[in-house]
Amino acid sequence: MARWGMVIDLDRCTGCAACGTACKAENNIPFVDPEESARDRTINWMDIIPAEEHGEHNGGGPMMPRPCLQCDNPPCIKVCPVYATYLTPEGIVAQNFGRCIGCRFCMAACPYTVKYFNWHDYRRKDGFHLYENPDVSTRPAGVVEKCTFCHHRLQLARERARVEKRPFRAQDYVPACAETCPAEAIEFGDLDDHNSRVSRLKRSPRARSLLQELGTKPKVVYLVREHQNEIG
Repeated sequence: MARWGMVIDLDRCTGCAACGTACKAENNIPFVDPEESARDRTINWMDIIPAEEHGEHNGGGPMMPRPCLQCDNPPCIKVCPVYATYLTPEGIVAQNFGRCIGCRFCMAACPYTVKYFNWHDYRRKDGFHLYENPDVSTRPAGVVEKCTFCHHRLQLARERARVEKRPFRAQDYVPACAETCPAEAIEFGDLDDHNSRVSRLKRSPRARSLLQELGTKPKVVYLVREHQNEIG
């Protein structure tokens, strides 16, 4: 069984935010109006944030795409009282929207701030329903949502392989952000396949885990720039 992970090369990333735009379109993520945004209620499953170089903000550092890091030891699932978030056998931190009661314990426990609360039914605004992706469920008000590595694409890839009567291949499954990145800065695949490109990149001397001292064991790893020793 695969263990899905991602490597993001900060030397390649230009901060264009194409990955974030693709993520929004693919996963029916609502656009929040300026008033809600001013109250820190923006929803970005793939956020683009400035990375720190040598522990300092110097204004010229790289931009860092930050999805859910899909931790192998995720603190969020340990605090959910209704098992609405859990770790799948393939290492994806899933979110069961039907079980979520909106207590937001998982948001408080996540050190990477990758979970978002739906304060309103944003999809009812501005004709949002007209451009929804039919393969992805929409989230109602009062639940927490997050990146799931476009898990619906994994299901579709498996179904396609079954219909075509062939084995499922790891390369059949690619999240929207990795597929869209014009700089090819995002590599995705099976971390347990030591011959896969994503596994080889994860073993690179440039590979760094975000806040690795917390022991969360994230499966999203960053390749720092050649002259950079660490990321904050």
